[in-house]
Amino acid sequence: MKKSEPMSESYYYILLCLAKGPNHGYGIMQMTEKLSGGEVKIGSGTMYGATSNMMKKGWIRETMSGEAGLERRRLYQLTPEGRTALRAEIARLRRMLDNAEEV
Repeated sequence: MKKSEPMSESYYYILLCLAKGPNHGYGIMQMTEKLSGGEVKIGSGTMYGATSNMMKKGWIRETMSGEAGLERRRLYQLTPEGRTALRAEIARLRRMLDNAEEV
């Protein structure tokens, strides 16, 4: 089994949010805060740096909103490669928790 590299918390939450469907940056930032119970806050600089890097990795792609009046709004969408990366990170985290429970 190939060892997957740990993912930053912000990457993890961005991909997790996009697993629910396409979203815009501000929506991802809000959903991350909600999912983490307020413990993780992604700032706009982190958000846009992370999305740029994840687009280069092929994990997400940019798409445009089809919503009336919001056609120019940038949306991010998870790619199959991004879904695979997210699943690998979830599996890595589960292994770590299983190891902790064994101890």
